[in-house]
Parts: sequence; C-alpha cells; structure tokens
Amino acid sequence: MVQEFYQGLAQRVRGMAETADPFTRRRLLDLAKRYDSKGGTPPSKVSERPLPVSRTAPPASIFTGPGET
Repeated sequence: MVQEFYQGLAQRVRGMAETADPFTRRRLLDLAKRYDSKGGTPPSKVSERPLPVSRTAPPASIFTGPGET
C-alpha cells in the first residue's frame, strides 16, 4: 500500500515536470526519484541535458586592453 502511494506521487510529480521550466523540472525529477526509492521501485532512466553553468565572472577578454595579451 505504501509502495503504491509513493509510486503515485512520483508519477504525479513527473507529470508536473513535463510543463515546468528547466530549473523546476530538475528539482521535480529529483523529488520523483526520492519517491521512487521510498516506494521500492528502481529509479527511471530519464536522459536529461544538464543546465549550462552560470558565469560568476565576466570573460577574460574584457580585462585585456589594447596591446595586452
């Protein structure tokens, strides 16, 4: 009974992830994996492209001035 409950939750969360933005989608799919592990089912093999790494510093080309290399 508990397994069916968590399987149902995982399925609902995956359904919500289909229409979510990339950040929320990743979080929802991680949540679904946790529900799968609680329900005793093996995690699904969803292939997903990783999000691009955000830059914390500007590119190096901005720092070089004329005549500098």
